Amino acid sequence: MPWLPLAQHSSSSSAAAAGDAHTIGEQNAVDAVVDGFGLGKLQGILGSAAGQAAEMDGMYAGMLRRLEKLAREVEKSNLLVLKQSRHGICIIVWKKKAHGTEDENGGTSCGKLVWKGRLALCCAMCRGSVLLLRVHAALLLLAALPALIAGQPWQICGENGNYTANSTYQANLKQLAAALHKNVSSGGRLFASGAVGAVPDAVYALALCRGDINASACADCVGTIFQDAQQLCPYGKEVSIVYDSCYLRFSNLDFLSSADNSGVVDLYNTGTVSGDVGRYDRAVTGLLNATARYAAGNANASSSSRLFATGVMVGFDAQFPKIYAMAQCSPDLSPAQCGLCLGAMVARWWQTFEPNTQGARSVGARCNMRVELYSFYNVPSMLQLQAEAVAPSPSPAPAGKPPAVPGTTGAASRSEDFESIESLILDLSTLRIATDNFSENNKLGEGGFGVVYKGSLPHGEEIAVKRLSQSSVQGIGELKNELVLVAKLQHKNLVRLVGVCLEEHERMLVYEYMPNRSLDTILFDAEKSSLLDWGKRLKIINGVARGMQYLHEDSQLKIVHRDLKASNVLLDSDYNPKISDFGLARLFGGDQTQDVTNRVVGTYGYMAPEYAMRGHYSVKSDVFSFGVLVLEIVTGRRNSGSYYSEQSGDLLSIIWEHWTMGTIMEMVDRSMGERAAGGEIARCIHVGLLCVQENPASRPAMSAVNVMLSSGTVSLKAPSRPAFYIRKGGGDGDGGGGTGSYSGSFVGTLPSSGRSAPMSPNEVSITELEPR
Repeated sequence: MPWLPLAQHSSSSSAAAAGDAHTIGEQNAVDAVVDGFGLGKLQGILGSAAGQAAEMDGMYAGMLRRLEKLAREVEKSNLLVLKQSRHGICIIVWKKKAHGTEDENGGTSCGKLVWKGRLALCCAMCRGSVLLLRVHAALLLLAALPALIAGQPWQICGENGNYTANSTYQANLKQLAAALHKNVSSGGRLFASGAVGAVPDAVYALALCRGDINASACADCVGTIFQDAQQLCPYGKEVSIVYDSCYLRFSNLDFLSSADNSGVVDLYNTGTVSGDVGRYDRAVTGLLNATARYAAGNANASSSSRLFATGVMVGFDAQFPKIYAMAQCSPDLSPAQCGLCLGAMVARWWQTFEPNTQGARSVGARCNMRVELYSFYNVPSMLQLQAEAVAPSPSPAPAGKPPAVPGTTGAASRSEDFESIESLILDLSTLRIATDNFSENNKLGEGGFGVVYKGSLPHGEEIAVKRLSQSSVQGIGELKNELVLVAKLQHKNLVRLVGVCLEEHERMLVYEYMPNRSLDTILFDAEKSSLLDWGKRLKIINGVARGMQYLHEDSQLKIVHRDLKASNVLLDSDYNPKISDFGLARLFGGDQTQDVTNRVVGTYGYMAPEYAMRGHYSVKSDVFSFGVLVLEIVTGRRNSGSYYSEQSGDLLSIIWEHWTMGTIMEMVDRSMGERAAGGEIARCIHVGLLCVQENPASRPAMSAVNVMLSSGTVSLKAPSRPAFYIRKGGGDGDGGGGTGSYSGSFVGTLPSSGRSAPMSPNEVSITELEPR
């Protein structure tokens, strides 16, 4: 039910007390002693100061629960002391012997920690905000109740002393404030830092705005927060302030020279989630981890990159169908530093907050995270996860019948699949109009599967219509497989499914339109390849890596793509990559790590040797395909049917030979120009070789690949010799004989006698090949 301000539930005596507290106004160090817990009087006091804010939603309830818990931990004779200062109200809980005494700092400054006896708590209500500090032995738990009015600050006034009016320190602070206010809105990063002056009057400052606001709003927020700092912590040399949209920290100590995230402010919503708390905690943790990884990887070569991400988990339960998260780092961190900062924040999340807390956030100088059960950010979610299904009560399996394995298809999943497909149905007449009756002028490409047409829906959205031919090897089963999987996946590096048409014997998939079509149409074209400079190629490599990590680790569905290749990487107008074609993808359930098939499907040159020869596939099979793709992007050469100088062989063998001879840079595609970054290119080749190692266990996971690609400081292992494919006989390497974006795929059947026999990686490994 909706929360109400506690003031609405207070007694008449509480209201009287509230009036008394309200009249003391600007007096300093006025004590009101409440015997025992004194909850009624405390409710009235707090309610009078902020009872007009309907948005408060009972935030004080959580504070009172913590006061009760704290009092029980010490002894029931504890006293609550109210002190009203010009900055706010400070509620102090300590042992009875400390009754009525001031702490060494006067105990009246908003947000100051008061330590009495072995346990202390200070709750300061400042300008509509509540800050709750609790110290137990050596543990400091800093938490704050959400602001009563949007935009109100939470502040921490440091203990590094004060400066005096008209001092050099104040002049330096004003100069730095003006510079940060100006710089924070330039360059697109919504971030500024700097230092002015020399010790002992040096001032160091950092300002960071949320990545979902515009530059103008950022500048306004930073300007306001500097002004409020002078009022909230007057003449303080060290101040940290959190607004809803921006963060400020300045100090006389140099905190800018390290990536340390100390002084984190933890804010929480006192509402709780009922039901399966463990499932909720797992959902939040999974969403935080995925969003953190996405934020750390959301960097590019431009100066406007923001280490910022938003994520949503759908399908949690009926009461809270969606969980929203945001993660951000200061842009001066490297992606690796950002990942470490956010990872540490996730690790301490449930040590800081109650397990069923509805919403919470941690804000530090270097990184911050937030989770809510409502949409709180101003941009579309950058990634979407599916919540784990509610585990049904297990029922005894019939005699002789094994229990169901996660990931197998049952009646319930078939029903869900049908419903998800039904919601995507498009009329054939709509697609005829959209494509001008499948006009030749709208044809984008074709292959053994059929033809892809460009179209435009009535509301103006441009689409790509994949029209399967009647003779296509991709049957209705594979079509449904692609439908069900893609409909459940949402990530900026996965192509978005718009709809499907299964009318009048037609089988059509409708995707978002990618203006630059597929990667292979540019990368392997002698005239167009120069369009892909190194910056674009690195963006493509990083984007595909993030998309594959989402499939393998972040999407809770755990999907093996099985057909990652250049023609299945589509490019938007800014050359951002999107992985497509999930017809061959397989869903792994539970703790499943691999599977076996006797029907090998995929593309020659991209298939991992254990899959091509023995039908074994896993996420490491996709890692192999990714490695091949990286090496193709760097060299501009196809892996299948490559020829170099007087030698013939596949691309992997050629690259390995140059790697061992120390001449690897000779393989780099010269169409990128002479300004390509040699160090980044060499690192990508190194990562690619690690991915195509013969032993699947030696290949890195995609999460490790992303760390390797994003950080130049992470040391890389020496790669072992890849498994070479030497094609027997002729052929152009495309095999499919088609043009456009979907050529080069094959279906092969492994002979049953060969399933258990060991095979050399250089033997002919696929039989009965035919166009897909």
